[in-house]
Parts: sequence; C-alpha cells; structure tokens
Amino acid sequence: MDVELLHWPGERQRRERLRANGRPRLLLVEHGVEPPTPSDLLEDWIRVPAARSDVRARIDGILRRAEFTADAEISIDDTGSLRTGPHRIPLPPVEARILAELIDQQGKVVSRAALAATVWPNDAPDRNVLDVHLVRLRRRVAEAGLQIRTIRSRGLLLERT
Repeated sequence: MDVELLHWPGERQRRERLRANGRPRLLLVEHGVEPPTPSDLLEDWIRVPAARSDVRARIDGILRRAEFTADAEISIDDTGSLRTGPHRIPLPPVEARILAELIDQQGKVVSRAALAATVWPNDAPDRNVLDVHLVRLRRRVAEAGLQIRTIRSRGLLLERT
C-alpha cells in the first residue's frame, strides 16, 4: 500500500477524495499555513521543507496504522453500526441486515436471492429495492475501506479496498 503525498492547502479536494476512499496520505504543509487536523488514522502532516528521514518516519507511521486498520475485524454492533478499526458507521436496519449477511459470508459470493431471503425472510421485494439499498450501503462502507463487488451472474462479495 502506498502513501499519497499531497501539498497542503493546494490539494484540498484530492485529500477529500483519498480520505473517502480510505487511502493513506501525508500532507506536505507549506510554511506559514495552518495544518489541518488529521481526519483519520491514515493521515498525517509534515511542514516542508523537511528532512527526507523525517518524511520517511511519517510515512512509516501511516503504513503501520494502515496495517492495523486493514487487519481490523468487521462487525455489526448491537446498535446496527458497522465497526472496523477506528470506523463506526451507523446503518439503517435493512442495510445493517444486508451487511451482516455479507460479513457472515465474507470471502464468499452471496447470491442476490440468498441475500434477499435472509434480509426479507417472509416476502422478498423486487430487485430494485435491493439495488437501492446496495447503492446506499456501498457509499457507507467505502468510508471504512470496504467495497461490495458485484460478481456477474453470481452475486455479491464484500472486500477490503
């Protein structure tokens, strides 16, 4: 995993995109500019110019934290929130049930029919209802460095990004 180097404040929008995608980043803060508060464990900053060894030390620290986050258990707590590493993301009940099934089957492809039957055991809605929930859920889990992939003609798979 690579740490992205960003010039602050010039690459503010890129920082937000990388943060949303769970990418590690080191902000190179210009002299005289107020550094931002790191938004998660995958971000740090250093004022430039900086010694190469200092930049390397910051990058190594980010990589150690990224390894911790990547190895974190993925679970749904009693309140219906996704928990993994430092992330706690509240989910609506239906999305929590969808994600719970994908977590239970982590590493395996779950068919749409099996997923719908688990989430709605009495009466599965039409395909569009599941698709709407999946679109919303995909956005939410991306914040935690996860993705729900569609495996053509087979189903869905939960993975780390």
